[in-house]
Amino acid sequence: MKSELLQSNIILENEKVLLLPIENERNIELKEIIFDDEIWKYMGMYVRNDNDFENYIQSTLKQKADGICYPFLIIDKASNKVAGSTRYGYLNHASQKCEIGWTWYGTTFQGTGLNKACKYELLNFGFENIQFKRIQFSADLENKKSQRAIEKLGAIKEGIFRNNYVDSEGISKDDVYYSVIFEEWEATKRDYFDEFSKTND
Repeated sequence: MKSELLQSNIILENEKVLLLPIENERNIELKEIIFDDEIWKYMGMYVRNDNDFENYIQSTLKQKADGICYPFLIIDKASNKVAGSTRYGYLNHASQKCEIGWTWYGTTFQGTGLNKACKYELLNFGFENIQFKRIQFSADLENKKSQRAIEKLGAIKEGIFRNNYVDSEGISKDDVYYSVIFEEWEATKRDYFDEFSKTND
């Protein structure tokens, strides 16, 4: 695993999406879309005001500095607008794995195909450049929309983690876990991401 890449300035893009490190000055543009409770319903927290926003950014940057995650801004290339955020999280160098998640999009960017384009870049760079052995995804058990989105990526459903975390309002939540592993990536890329992998060939 090439862990040193997680210390570098990672920029990923294809015809639909541009991913920039969240330190980029454009992170302030997240304020145009972030104050929406529907976005945060299954995220374990809420961002409702400027103070929440500042805490969200600073917490995210601290977790990156601590080596816990590598977060990105998601830019919709069609409009050149900031569409949301995602990250490599739960970075585990010893076991060569991570979780792609903490992903959210402004309402107008949901259901546009941006998520698949984004996840292709993260999976492709994760397996082919960083050389993770396992990349996992999780979704709240009640969040059927997110589960369907993960399944469209070709990830394998592994099971339910009961009482997996307690959210900011003290409610214990169950999560569904999925994964793609290194040995499966070429077939998954061919079967689920053909439109992106051909462009990058």
